[in-house]
Amino acid sequence: MEPQPQAPLVSYDDFAKLIDHTLLKPDLAMAHVVEELELAKRYGVASVTVRPCDIDLAVRTLGNGLVKAGSVSGFPHGSQSTATKLFETRDLLRRGAKEIDLVIAIAKLVSREFQHVQSELSQMSEACHKEGAILKVTLETAYLTEELKIIACRCCERAEVDFVKTSTGFAPSGYTADDVRLLRKYLPEEIAIEAEGGFRTVAEILPAYEGGCAKIATTATAAILEEWKARLAAPVT
Repeated sequence: MEPQPQAPLVSYDDFAKLIDHTLLKPDLAMAHVVEELELAKRYGVASVTVRPCDIDLAVRTLGNGLVKAGSVSGFPHGSQSTATKLFETRDLLRRGAKEIDLVIAIAKLVSREFQHVQSELSQMSEACHKEGAILKVTLETAYLTEELKIIACRCCERAEVDFVKTSTGFAPSGYTADDVRLLRKYLPEEIAIEAEGGFRTVAEILPAYEGGCAKIATTATAAILEEWKARLAAPVT
């Protein structure tokens, strides 16, 4: 499908609600995770994605506010069995996660075992939606041909997932504008797109948004949103 024009970003909240604040680095200390969760609350972002070991902390810290607590399943390469991913996902949902970021079964996808991929996505979608949670599926586009990206989109559509995400940040490369255009072309309108690709400035985020992304994963939340505040406060010339 051809991408529909995105509504212009005109307020602070418009921009903040694009941000998925990610806390997935393996060397993050718990004290730092708490600081970053509090930062996310202050800036009013859409969500925070934490390591599975931090989900209890995230749910307690974020409380019942507007910032959603999310975590990852099958991270970072999607190599776990379906049963393992389902167990991990159900445990995270039981602990209060509102968003699950599932890494697609990359090895099965590149091996053209599409029925496995489809079955796994459908089971994960059912598990998340049963608990009222959002399922985001990360394709890790750096490892996929254009054909496999399109097939992955078809599988996600059949499974009725909520988001398709470009990458984890742990592959050789992340988001590209071409990938977003491709995903938007082959995904139905009701499936949103999230980009991950080392975003650190407003100027990097705006083209991704204009290309069709509804969410941007970043670790540079404070710097980006302070820059956006400064843009809004600058006199119009």
